[in-house]
Amino acid sequence: MKEIFTVLVVLLFAFPLQAGTLYKWVDKQGVVNYADDLSKVPPSYRDQVETEESKDIQEEVTPSFPQAVNPDVKEDETKTDVYGHDETWWQERVRPWKEQLKEATEKYEAAKRKFSEETEELRRRGFGGNARHKILSDKFKEETATYEAQIAEANEMLRKLSKEAVESSANPNWLK
Repeated sequence: MKEIFTVLVVLLFAFPLQAGTLYKWVDKQGVVNYADDLSKVPPSYRDQVETEESKDIQEEVTPSFPQAVNPDVKEDETKTDVYGHDETWWQERVRPWKEQLKEATEKYEAAKRKFSEETEELRRRGFGGNARHKILSDKFKEETATYEAQIAEANEMLRKLSKEAVESSANPNWLK
């Protein structure tokens, strides 16, 4: 009798029973996913998680529900800096400065081409050193000084935003 009791006790501890919660959600591709811990559920899906209670499941027999693996799709997670700002927030801060830099650079290059063309025209006509050339040169310097200031301002702001992004642990690719 003692031997039977010992065998029963050993079997009881060999197959422990436990209750657990499974978290179920459907991702953007329509794949049903399961996790046994809420922290394993991507944050963007936590509001649509369904819970399933499982009782009296033997630990050794508990099925594993792997998440669907799709090499083209990265795990959907909320990516933010330490202040909670995401990629879109950073891109909106950078966008106007990039636009200003692009526009000012294009205008600077256009003014430079125009000055070169007009200077070449004056030389072709034999007016290389006259007052008209000086007026043209002064106008070019004034115009390009405005564009150079805009370019410098945009570059400085982009540099500051880059430094700010590093300090707030934002992904540097968000600024591109």
